[in-house]
Amino acid sequence: MSLKVYVGMSGGVDSSLTAALLKESGYEVVGVYMKNWTKNLSGFICPWQDDFNDAKRVAVGLNIQFKVYDFENDYRQKVVNYLLDGYKNGITPNPDIMCNQEIKFKLFLDSALSDGADKIATGHYARIVKSSNKYWLKTAIDLNKDQSYFLYRITQTALQKSFMPIGEYLKPNVRKMATDRGLSTAQKKDSQGICFVGKIGIKDFLIGELGLQPAGSIVDNTGQIVGEHDGAIFYTIGQRHGLNIGGGLPYYVTGKDMAKNIVYVTRDIQDVSLWSDKISLTNMHWLTESIQNMSIKDNIMVRLRYRAPLVGVNRLEQVNSNQWQLRLNEEAKAVAVGQSAVFYQNDIVLGGGIIN
Repeated sequence: MSLKVYVGMSGGVDSSLTAALLKESGYEVVGVYMKNWTKNLSGFICPWQDDFNDAKRVAVGLNIQFKVYDFENDYRQKVVNYLLDGYKNGITPNPDIMCNQEIKFKLFLDSALSDGADKIATGHYARIVKSSNKYWLKTAIDLNKDQSYFLYRITQTALQKSFMPIGEYLKPNVRKMATDRGLSTAQKKDSQGICFVGKIGIKDFLIGELGLQPAGSIVDNTGQIVGEHDGAIFYTIGQRHGLNIGGGLPYYVTGKDMAKNIVYVTRDIQDVSLWSDKISLTNMHWLTESIQNMSIKDNIMVRLRYRAPLVGVNRLEQVNSNQWQLRLNEEAKAVAVGQSAVFYQNDIVLGGGIIN
C-alpha cells in the first residue's frame, strides 16, 4: 500500500510539479489549497481565487483528490498579527519564517496527518536528507532560489514527515518539466510580495492594515533635520531607497526612535551605526541537537537576512536561557532587529535565532 502524501498546492508551478512528481513516484497524492488570506486592500485585489482555481485545475489534470483547508483565522493571528506587532514596535519581522513555522509545517502538517496523510509535501526550494537516523535540512541545488533561510524554525518531526522534491532542481528545469507534463501553471509567474498576500509591497500592506502613519523628522548623524518621513514603521536599518531626500550621496537608515517618531540616517557608508560584528539573538531553534557552542573552527557561516551574503562565525555563546551572543569574523552591514540569523555548515542548515 502506497504512502498518502498531502501536497500544499498554492497554484504555482513549483507545488504543481511537486504533486506531479510524487504521483509519478507511486504515492497516493492529495492536493490541498491552504486558504490563508482572502482580504482585498485598497487598490489591490487578493489573488487567492485565481490561485485556488489554478491549483484545482492542476489537481484535476493529475486526477488526484483536491481539498481546501481554511486557515484564515490562524494565519491572521499567528502571522499577520506577528508582522503588524513587529512593525509597530519598530523592528523588521519576517512573516515568511513565521508562516512556515506556524502554518505550513505545524497547522497544515497536523491537519493533514489527522486527515489520514502519512506525509506532506511543499514546493519549497530546499532539500530534506536522511543520514545516520536523522533528517537534515539542506540548501536547494538552485542557490539563487534557495528558501532554506525561511525554513530553519521547522521541527525535526516536520522534517521526517515532509517532502521537498523541487529542491533537487534548477528553476528553468522545473518549468521545463512542468511544460513537458502539460501542467497549466508551467509558465505562471512566481508570486511576489508577502507570503500568501500577493503582489503588494509591505508599505501598502501596512497602510491597509494600520492606516496612514504620523509624519516625523529624518535626522542625520550630525543631528540636523534633513527631511520628513511618512511613518517611522515603514523604514528598516540599511534602507537607502524611498527616503525622498534629494541631492548628493545617498542616505542610509541607521536607526529609529519610535517614541519620538524620528528616523536616523547617514551618508557615511562606514558609519559605525551601519555595521556590527556583535549581534544579540533570542528564540534560538536548532534543527540538530549537536551544535550548541559554535566557533570558527567548525566552519560555520551565518546569513543575517534573506539573500544577504554568508558571513563567517567567530563564536556563538549562550548568555542565558533565551539569549545568545554572536561574534562574526567581519562586520556585517544593516543588521536589522526582528530578522533572523540562520546558521549553515556547508549546505546543512543548523538552526538560527531572532536578532534583537
